[in-house]
Amino acid sequence: MITKQDKNATRKKRHARVRTKITGTAERPRLNVFRSNKHIYAQLIDDTRGVTLVSASTLDKAFEGDSNGNTEAAVKVGETIAKRASEQGLKSVVFDRGGYLYHGRVKALAEAARENGLEF
Repeated sequence: MITKQDKNATRKKRHARVRTKITGTAERPRLNVFRSNKHIYAQLIDDTRGVTLVSASTLDKAFEGDSNGNTEAAVKVGETIAKRASEQGLKSVVFDRGGYLYHGRVKALAEAARENGLEF
């Protein structure tokens, strides 16, 4: 029987494997996605300096009262991160799915970010 701890440990292994291949720079930051059971988070990270440039999540004030853990919320987070990135002058990013499958909420966030101007 696979427990939740085993699934998370496997996800972390997958994420570590992917992270050896991709890094974010100031010109092309890494779009990192983290999802929990209740919320979804996205960050644009410059790995050369170790700095988060832009972030968005369902915990932001703009999301109060909305459902937080579903694909609709993921779409809103994707739109928000793309809008905030364009305000910072960022257009191109490297997508880091965080070890999650490219499916469901992660896919919805990525597609919404693409539709709103981010290129990856």
